[in-house]
Amino acid sequence: MNRRLALAVDVAARHGIAQRLAVGSRTLYDRLTAALTAWVAAARRDDLTGWRAALGPVLRMVLLGGLAYGAYRAARAAPWLLWLAAGAWALAAWRTGALEETAVEEPEGTSEEDPAGAAVALLREVLGDRPAVHLSTVLAHLQEHGQGEGWKVADLRARLEALGIPVHPKVKIGGVPTRGVRAADLDAHFPIEETSPSPVQVDAA
Repeated sequence: MNRRLALAVDVAARHGIAQRLAVGSRTLYDRLTAALTAWVAAARRDDLTGWRAALGPVLRMVLLGGLAYGAYRAARAAPWLLWLAAGAWALAAWRTGALEETAVEEPEGTSEEDPAGAAVALLREVLGDRPAVHLSTVLAHLQEHGQGEGWKVADLRARLEALGIPVHPKVKIGGVPTRGVRAADLDAHFPIEETSPSPVQVDAA
């Protein structure tokens, strides 16, 4: 089942050019945002207190703001630069999307007929009786079973959203709000089909 989820959430990235660009763009954005946030935060001085300790991050934020304003002025003066920027971003997104497609090697004999169903099945398994689960928990579960190596939460989120599985930005578990999946959303979007009970079905459950 774990291998099926790793494959299932990766299958959506192979559904066309638009999907590849969307996944690649979202991944690039998340990585760029995370990198800039870490760069700004790294300037904080632990050996100082008060405003002096925060001076480094403030200066770096001012620098980023200046660069953004400079880019804006350049685009106003030469609009054709936007086409170059858009082309460069699209190329980077395409390459990133292609890498995401090959992130997990497809196991032999695994069916791709219902990737969303396989993903939902494992999410329910990780959820258990809980009302929600963080994506970090799902990713850790995958990696414990040798799947999703090198993935980040943003990579898993992109694949789940591409499969139509709702991901909330702030799911609070244990007082910590972060990205996660709610059982109620799975029930609403992927209802469990009611079937007549049988010994085989009970054993499988």
